Amino acid sequence: MAEIFFRTLPFFAIIGLGYWAGRSRFFTEEATAYLTRFVFYFPLSAMIFGFAANLSFAEVFDPTLVLGYLAGTLAVYLLVTAVAMARGLDMPTAAVEAQCAAIGNVGFLGLPMMAILFGPASVAPMMVVLSVDLVVFSSLIVILINAGRGKGLGMATLKLVGLGLLKNPMILSIVAGLAWSASALPIPEPANDFLTILGGAATPGALFAIGASLASKSAERIRISGWLSFAKLVLHPACVAIAVLWLIPAAPFSAAVAIAAASLPVAGNVYMLAQHYGVAPHRASAAIFISTVLSIVTVPAVIAWVS
Repeated sequence: MAEIFFRTLPFFAIIGLGYWAGRSRFFTEEATAYLTRFVFYFPLSAMIFGFAANLSFAEVFDPTLVLGYLAGTLAVYLLVTAVAMARGLDMPTAAVEAQCAAIGNVGFLGLPMMAILFGPASVAPMMVVLSVDLVVFSSLIVILINAGRGKGLGMATLKLVGLGLLKNPMILSIVAGLAWSASALPIPEPANDFLTILGGAATPGALFAIGASLASKSAERIRISGWLSFAKLVLHPACVAIAVLWLIPAAPFSAAVAIAAASLPVAGNVYMLAQHYGVAPHRASAAIFISTVLSIVTVPAVIAWVS
């Protein structure tokens, strides 16, 4: 546990540095937004493309792991939705709370962290986790919010979901990388150097952006955000563990990486969606803040357990 904690500490130290920069106003909210946009569209996309280009479709599409991770995540999603409904919340608000419990910071925090802690072999299962999150659950929240507002599953909603997937640089990077891998063509050396240099900015840039964005978030509604943080940091990895270890057993290494990925704090894009639709943005913001702070201890604990 101590060894894993000290290995993850540099990641959280960079997040802390970003938080200081944002809190002290050395980095304004506008600067943070531009940094996040830069990392999302350029370094992170380069890193994901480089990873995917060295994988085969068979490595990424592991049906057992896909089903296991999907089942575990869906379990916590339904549980949090049921609790929200029991509290009398409407469908859009319940969907945002469920999204907080099910979607971790896989792109900005998980990919670089797991690649270092578990090695290059962790990239394929992380791609599975990222793909399930983006394709299934990022689409599901849009469908549920629109359904809750009486728009149903019409062509307008389906078009919105489809365009969201097509415009997501993470999905495009995975698809492009796998397509390059399928062509069996080597990446030209100048292009490979370009991807390496640009992708190298992804880890520090993403971690710094996470911290700086936390500076604009506050720990409001502690009781609710605390419940959502518990669901994300404890219940989500527990449900995924039950699914990938016992219900739908995956390869031990892939299962360990998927469980570790499930332990990550709430993703920042949950707040972006909540703010965009005007559904409980303060709740999502607080859950991101609290879960990220607590994850300094909980993530190393889960990684130490699966290791």
